[in-house]
Amino acid sequence: MAQDFKKAYRTIMDDHFPPEMRISFGETTLVYRKRTWKMADEKTGEMIEKGLRYGENPGQEAALYELVNGNLSLGGCEFIEPGRGLVSAISDEDMLQFGKHPGKTNLTDVDNALNILRYIPETPAAVIMKHNNPSGAARAATLADAYSRAYWADALAAFGGAVVVNRAMDKATAEQIAQSYVEVVAAPDYEAGTVEILAGRKNLRILRVPNMDRLASLATARFVDFKSLIDGGIIVQQSPLNAIRAFKDFLPATAKKGGKEIRAERQPTQQEMEDLLFGWQVEQAVSSNSVLYVKDNCTVAIGAGQQDRVGVAKIAVFKAYSKYADGVCRKEHGMSYDELCLAIERGERPAAQRQAIDEATRQAHGGLTGSVMVSDAFFPSRDGVDVGIREGVTAIVQPGGSLADAEVIEACNAAGVAMVFTGQRAFKH
Repeated sequence: MAQDFKKAYRTIMDDHFPPEMRISFGETTLVYRKRTWKMADEKTGEMIEKGLRYGENPGQEAALYELVNGNLSLGGCEFIEPGRGLVSAISDEDMLQFGKHPGKTNLTDVDNALNILRYIPETPAAVIMKHNNPSGAARAATLADAYSRAYWADALAAFGGAVVVNRAMDKATAEQIAQSYVEVVAAPDYEAGTVEILAGRKNLRILRVPNMDRLASLATARFVDFKSLIDGGIIVQQSPLNAIRAFKDFLPATAKKGGKEIRAERQPTQQEMEDLLFGWQVEQAVSSNSVLYVKDNCTVAIGAGQQDRVGVAKIAVFKAYSKYADGVCRKEHGMSYDELCLAIERGERPAAQRQAIDEATRQAHGGLTGSVMVSDAFFPSRDGVDVGIREGVTAIVQPGGSLADAEVIEACNAAGVAMVFTGQRAFKH
């Protein structure tokens, strides 16, 4: 049974979805064309044409469609028009190395990474995605540094992830990526020799994303977002627009209490403002409820998809501590923290090695000291911000709008922590 299940991951599903799909909105019809690629059959070696390997799980048929015709305008909102494809426009020529044939999750991971990168075109940046959430994201002066920082933000979760960068892949970055196991690498282009470096990983999917140079233009464009229900029904919505694109877009944190205005007393520093802005852009791709910690243009910890806000703030702190300890252990001892603990239990390593890592992690608060805190929705009480304040965060961004805004601002003022509002939330489900 186990062997059969393992085989399922290598099986390419039949695809009975039609080559063309049409969706009508009143008088307007949008036309979509199914995307397929030429590939060698894994059994016979013969060339065949095929779309997605399978859906979210083996056993689910799936198809990728590109918008090719129709211009939709509803209530004055102009939706994305044909000819601006990114992931849906990947052609045979852009499949630089297939590895295994791509499945739905591979491409949605790349797409959600682009949801972050479209807001930060100015500097080299790297995002590592895992199960449609970023495990690490960073921007830096060089692409290699951005990737390195994104990787070490959570080296454990980066295993088997999708690496997406916003600059042409260079050798320094490719050599780093090739040292670890990832399933997908996507970039706007690849410098000479980089594909050969990456192709050393047999099953790696190497993708060139067309039109990524125009990615920033999609930051102000809406698409139609579909959510299918288990009864066959569909909920349709406009995709969100991120209104926070520059420092000036942040709002002062203010609230009323007893007829008086309560205002955040300290303004963020330049570095804090950069981290708040970067964190808010990363937040656009994180499942809600979520809380992030960011420092020096790199994620420290990402708490995603929880039911309560104080809980996700605590989970992100736990992740920061555990990932910090794991990173130190990998760099100093060439193994994960869990592997070290097991070796100590077996008497193969001295306990002092773990004790030293634990102490270094405690002293650094898991790297949280001096970080900023990012929340995708308002704090319903001060307990959420208190979690971050105890760990040494120096600035917080949140939408505002809670009945508890005054007490949340007062908690920040008492701790000397800066706070700004966005005036919009960033739920993603």
